[in-house]
Amino acid sequence: MKRRNFKLWISFFTLQALTLPVAAQNGSTLLSRVDSTLNAFKDMTMLEKMTLIDKDGSQKVRDTKIYQKGTEMRLVRFLTPADVRGVGFLRLAEDRMYLYLPAFRKVRRIASSVKNEDFMGTDFTYEDLSQTEYAEDYRTSSIDEKEGQYVLELTPRPDADVSYAKLVLFADQSNYVIRKIEYFNERDKMEKVLTVDNVEEIAGYWIGRRMEMQSLKDDHRTVLELKDIKFDQGLSDNFFSERNLKRPER
Repeated sequence: MKRRNFKLWISFFTLQALTLPVAAQNGSTLLSRVDSTLNAFKDMTMLEKMTLIDKDGSQKVRDTKIYQKGTEMRLVRFLTPADVRGVGFLRLAEDRMYLYLPAFRKVRRIASSVKNEDFMGTDFTYEDLSQTEYAEDYRTSSIDEKEGQYVLELTPRPDADVSYAKLVLFADQSNYVIRKIEYFNERDKMEKVLTVDNVEEIAGYWIGRRMEMQSLKDDHRTVLELKDIKFDQGLSDNFFSERNLKRPER
């Protein structure tokens, strides 16, 4: 009898050892598919309406033009209102980020130590704006399914330079589009939530036309509404330069 029980224990632990790598592989595969959907295009341009909403309901509206190529190059120019017109943000490879303020006529490099600070009064940080490949910085620690969505719990890789202790990412099971992300700090307290709506397929690429980031600590929200989205226009690498960052939008 003891011999039989011993064999059962051996079989149980062997089964556990065999299934754990499969679960890890599934999590890695799912996250890679999410990244692939997020970055499927070669390049992209779009207009973005940015609405900042206080807890009392007061609003500030800004308009921007966004250019992106691949996963490492992004340029953002503010168009309106007048007090922010001409402000520019540039992100390049190796997390190099630059900010141009027309009042000073200088391009300032953003130090990695401040990447977790809010961008231009919004609920998005510099890190949020530069995050394009989650599998590069995070690994999947658990997987679930809920209401037609994959629910992936992500924790930072040991060498990742990220500010969040955990992300819970919700992706549509049919197209792998991100529908929601919950951001947690080191105390396992949720700090903010990103929701993605109005998902459409444009030129063969899936994209959410409305995003809302809500800060839970002060009940402040930033709503992004995308329009005039164009893909694969042939943007050159030279377009994403400090020199071009200073040029006004035509």
